[in-house]
Amino acid sequence: MEGHNISKTELKELIKEALISTLTERSDLLQHAVSEAILDMKLGLAMEEGDTGEYCDEKHIISKLAD
Repeated sequence: MEGHNISKTELKELIKEALISTLTERSDLLQHAVSEAILDMKLGLAMEEGDTGEYCDEKHIISKLAD
């Protein structure tokens, strides 16, 4: 198999073109990624807000789930 030598600049341009082409043709991928990132941020913020530093016994949690 014959190898091809390309410069760092050429490789950077090829990657840039591929990304632009992909995001242009498949904008749903970017929308999905941004949506997931926002949901992850919201979950993290909710976890921080709910973290009171108080903990309860595992048995108490299991009894609440069983109700």
